[in-house]
Amino acid sequence: MIDAYKRLWPDRQAVQQITTDEELETSMRIELNDELTHPRVRKSVDEKLQLAYQRIEESDLSEDEKTLLVQLYKKLAAQ
Repeated sequence: MIDAYKRLWPDRQAVQQITTDEELETSMRIELNDELTHPRVRKSVDEKLQLAYQRIEESDLSEDEKTLLVQLYKKLAAQ
């Protein structure tokens, strides 16, 4: 799953340094919470989740990788 996420975000240096499932989930939570964006322009978790789904769907990942990433995003968004 880490490799698939890295291929989803090839230009993000921090993503390329992920080595554990814990780091993967932390990175996904940061993305979903839009923590790297100024507070006044942050998007909601639902908006970020939809953007993630769109990016996954448009990617070159295998269908299994897409399914696993979507499931993980859903799990993290629900927490």
